[in-house]
Amino acid sequence: MLNRFKEFVLPLAVLSFLILNSNLDAEGMNKKVFVHYMPWYSSKSVSGDWGWHWTMNKFNPEHIKKNGQREIASHQYPLIGPYDSNDPDALACQVLLMKLAGINGVIIDWYGIKPFRDYSTIHRNTRHLIKYIKRAGLEFAICYEDQTVRHMVENRFLPFTEVEAHGRQVMQWMDRNWLNDSAYLELDGRPVVLVFGPQYFNRSHWAQITTGLMSDPQLFGLPHVWQESGMNGKFGWPPVTGGQIIPPTIWRKYIDNLQKSDSTLFISVAFPAFHDIYQTAGVHDSYGFIDDRGGQTFTETFDLAWQSNSNIIQVATWNDYGEGTSIEPTTNSGYFYLEIIQRHTDKKSIFDSVDLRLPISLYQLRKESKISSKYSTVLDQATTLLFDGQCKLASQMITPLVALLDKATPHD
Repeated sequence: MLNRFKEFVLPLAVLSFLILNSNLDAEGMNKKVFVHYMPWYSSKSVSGDWGWHWTMNKFNPEHIKKNGQREIASHQYPLIGPYDSNDPDALACQVLLMKLAGINGVIIDWYGIKPFRDYSTIHRNTRHLIKYIKRAGLEFAICYEDQTVRHMVENRFLPFTEVEAHGRQVMQWMDRNWLNDSAYLELDGRPVVLVFGPQYFNRSHWAQITTGLMSDPQLFGLPHVWQESGMNGKFGWPPVTGGQIIPPTIWRKYIDNLQKSDSTLFISVAFPAFHDIYQTAGVHDSYGFIDDRGGQTFTETFDLAWQSNSNIIQVATWNDYGEGTSIEPTTNSGYFYLEIIQRHTDKKSIFDSVDLRLPISLYQLRKESKISSKYSTVLDQATTLLFDGQCKLASQMITPLVALLDKATPHD
């Protein structure tokens, strides 16, 4: 497929963005940009097999297509290739990309602490990711998937009579380990916890399972259920429904309704598109479709979020490949989305689009055994420099190795 976002050609969407945002107010510069992150990917080289989120029991990443890409369960393809969410090289690469783009933190999609399905793997990967987030000086927050409770009950892993006790256990674990962490996202002095829904626990449940915590978290739910569920506020998400094509007029209205709240706490949302692969994979019907419009959808939704009264912007998502909402660098869109964020944030005066290329160059060097074995000390030093924000010095170490690798790589 031809790349619609040519890396060295300034797209029309960017030009529109620059015109629309030539007079950004100082208040907008205080906003925090967070990306919603999925920690659930497994690769054969790291974990011993390709996890469900790359295969969906239909696609085979061992099959290399004519374009040199592995066959994965997505319409998008990561620029570093399909990776493992427990790979230190991938985690460092991703977090450094976030830092250099001016992203403030990560909202991690979390499935709790029980050893059911891949939940414990997601939990392990989440804890691993947080170490890199903190090393980069970023913040983090949790989006708890309480749908996990329904799945555990339906599969007789968790007795129905114990769901409330389980909820308390989950919240208490978060309270002890994360909610009081200095790097955890706070709003008005209270830790922010998103709940994707809620889809299982009701108002009475939440009142019980949050009682007695050391912290006093503010809970945020989706707009259509947050009030009835007893949440403190709401957060936006790509508004797909019923497998329908959602035109800009519909999602603009959704965003307007989300952001016109007077006293209601809300987290604004920006998204690039929505193009899931569930129906093709035979998982279930598609949730719906939002066109990327050549990058204009992200440009517009991010601009609307930036102008909103919310101090927190959630980008949905960093890497949900199954739903086609990824903004991390892909072969489809290059660095386009990160460059848009970089232009909004105060990091635009510190880092530039050239710097954004360094983490992936570093990742690729680490995955080349001839380079990584001989120059491991140099690569470690370059990594430390990038985490410290010293891009020029890191580039002086990385660039010669990239040239060496390119020289050793046969070309057609």
